[in-house]
Amino acid sequence: MAHDIGIVITERIAVAAISENAILGSLRVNPEDSSVSDFLLGVPAETIVRRIVEMVEQLDLPQPPSHIGVGIPGIVRSGIIEDSPNLVQFKGTHMQEMVAGAFSPKFGTVPVSIFNDADVMAAGMAAVRGHLDRLVRVWTLGTGIGYGRYPHGDGFWEAGHSVVTLDPKEHFCGCGGRGHLEGIMGQRAMRLRFMDLEPEEIFAHAAAGEARCIEFTKLWHRALAAATATSIHLDGPGKFFITGFNARFVNVGLVHEYLHEMVKLSPLQGYALEVVPGGEAVAVIGAAVNASQAAERS
Repeated sequence: MAHDIGIVITERIAVAAISENAILGSLRVNPEDSSVSDFLLGVPAETIVRRIVEMVEQLDLPQPPSHIGVGIPGIVRSGIIEDSPNLVQFKGTHMQEMVAGAFSPKFGTVPVSIFNDADVMAAGMAAVRGHLDRLVRVWTLGTGIGYGRYPHGDGFWEAGHSVVTLDPKEHFCGCGGRGHLEGIMGQRAMRLRFMDLEPEEIFAHAAAGEARCIEFTKLWHRALAAATATSIHLDGPGKFFITGFNARFVNVGLVHEYLHEMVKLSPLQGYALEVVPGGEAVAVIGAAVNASQAAERS
């Protein structure tokens, strides 16, 4: 059976063989403990690529894949990681060349494509939900804020760094920029803002009526609405999926309320938001889908 390989490198590594927009066999992850969040920090890119090859070898594939797709945090252009705040050791790495060279002894010449991890999540969401014929956008709420767009195209799509406030005191974004969405909504940013509370405690205290937490949760939702409204004004209406481990905090009704204040042009009113499970299984499918489509376009 013809298949592709999907690979995602985020807090950990996930790989799988993909056929007909579904995982063929099993998803392999390293480390297996999903609570480990800093496993790859500082690990050289060459070491991570070797681990990927070892994990793919464990899939016991009957034949070489048709394509290999890789999703990784950061700005990716022409197979090069131009910057990656979450995995700084990848900055400047020619990832496409490195991965192709690492797999060459095993598979020979196989097309390899590298994408931003949020974009492969969007492609995976489109694939598993039967939306490959339409525009799909995905917010991934985690350590940082990912924004993925399907279909894949040239561009940066760093909407997690959208400026959603002009307050100069908003300086918690991991990139160092002020007023960014990630500086309000990101896990790291929330911990820096509330040194005495974990993010889940912030929302619990807000539900219990604590004023400072109530005000922050309003800001948190308004920031998401602001960035979504910007995307709507630039790219048109459509479906937005919200996923990631902090999607559990999203009150979709409140985001819609704020969006109604921000998006007034009638042709742009046809938008919708849905909180959905995502995860590495969806992302590896998206990596393979994007790789296959990239090969078709070339």
